Amino acid sequence: MSTTAETLYTRTDAVLGTFGIRPLDPFADAELLHGWVTHPKASFWMMQDASLPEVEREYMRIAAHEHHDAFIGLHEGRPAFLMEKYDPSELELVGLYEARPGDVGMHFLVAPSDRPLHGFTRAVITTVMAALFADPGTERVVVEPDVENTAVHALNEAVGFVPDGPVRKPEKTALLSFCTRAQFEAATGLKGGSI
Repeated sequence: MSTTAETLYTRTDAVLGTFGIRPLDPFADAELLHGWVTHPKASFWMMQDASLPEVEREYMRIAAHEHHDAFIGLHEGRPAFLMEKYDPSELELVGLYEARPGDVGMHFLVAPSDRPLHGFTRAVITTVMAALFADPGTERVVVEPDVENTAVHALNEAVGFVPDGPVRKPEKTALLSFCTRAQFEAATGLKGGSI
């Protein structure tokens, strides 16, 4: 597992400490990711039965894609979550909504833990959103979680997302939701930091 990669973004949570985001290495991080994406709590990630080579290939594909990036999120310097960002006008939502300049798609997955920390997942999504808005080109974050994933809907709402309605994708019915920079700042009191 790679721990020497450059941290691209850091944020300190007053209660839970330091969060960071670094580039994902599809080779060095594959075993770590395999444990995360195949865990029963990651059912909405839709990789439950993936083999280690399949996980490696998926993240090699993402690394090679010009409109998709993946990152490892850190908590106190240790890998703790996965973050993906993508261009929704090119991937995932092509033709399913009216894309605008500055739209960024996002996925995140918190690593399974034997000792969950109260408020941890909310701190993770807050960090992910602050990192995305640290890019001045990001005007709005777009998400498309499964309509059945009520836990993530509540988290999305907590950081400023407003549901637009269901959209039918090949693999699921998704709740298309949007969050502007102003909505994020109003919901959290934070401004995007610098990457």
